Order: sequence, then C-alpha cells, then structure tokens
Amino acid sequence: MSETDALDSRATTPTVVVVCGLPGVGKTTVAEDVADRVDGRIVRTDVVRKDLFSDPDYTPAESRRVYAELFDRARETVEGGRSVVLDGTFKDAAHRDRALELSESLDADFRLVKVECDEDVVRERIRRREGDESDADFEVHAMFRERFDPIAADHVAVDNSDGIEETTRQVAERF
Repeated sequence: MSETDALDSRATTPTVVVVCGLPGVGKTTVAEDVADRVDGRIVRTDVVRKDLFSDPDYTPAESRRVYAELFDRARETVEGGRSVVLDGTFKDAAHRDRALELSESLDADFRLVKVECDEDVVRERIRRREGDESDADFEVHAMFRERFDPIAADHVAVDNSDGIEETTRQVAERF
C-alpha cells in the first residue's frame, strides 16, 4: 500500500472522539469544532439525558442509562460510516475506557480530548448560561473536579480559557 493509499484509507475510517472535562469548561464549543473537522455527528450527554428523562435526578442509575444510550448512538453513527464526537464530562475512567473499546470493536480510530479552563472563566461562563442543555452550576463543577478520574490514556488537552480564536487554533493544531 502506498503512502497515498494509507492516507485515503485513514480519511474514510470513522473516528470516535471523546471530548471530556469538567462542567463549564467549554466542551461543546470544542466538540462542535472537532465535529466540523472530522465530519462527525455530536452526541451530548446533556441532550441524551433530556431525551431520556423529562425531569432528571442525576442519580448514578440515570447516568448509567445516559452513557449506555450515548454509546448506542455512537455505535449506530459509526456503523453508518460516520465519525462521532461524544461530548460529556466522562469523569469516570470506565466511561473513557468503554469509548475506546467501542471504537476498537468498530475498527474506528479513537481520539481523546480533555478540555480545560481557568476557574474564574468557568464561573463567569456558568453564570451567563441561558437556554443551554446543561443544568450544571459551579457547585457541580467543583464536585466533579474532586471526582474526575485522572486520565492515563493518550490524549490531547485544549485550554479554553482565552477565547474562541485561541481555542479554534488549538483544535486546528490537533485535528
């Protein structure tokens, strides 16, 4: 196989991209940019949760159902030949591992992106949220910060503290 054939083959291989991080760091902004670059469908835990539960309680059982549905939608998307960008906190390493296992079972490429942001910026963004699918406030951000499993797998980090232009530059560099 020539180098050109290898590149052409890779270009048509769907990718599973996980965009993770704490509430309010700008995961959806990054996920939208990544989805444009990989021609992928975004599947957000916030949207899945609202699809499944009209009045979410954010219990562990509810979260298990949300992630199960998220992975089902990802599987359908990749089996349809399209890349998928999964947008959620993915605070539990087990969920990140499951996404990797799913991509491997589908012969899809896998990318893990952690979005980070200065706390002062996060606090202001959460304060200004209006009409967003997320219900997370700064208390949830702080709680998740304490419970976010360290990332041991290969990943890239995007710092979303300095505005959309800088964030877009970082995403372009990595994708």
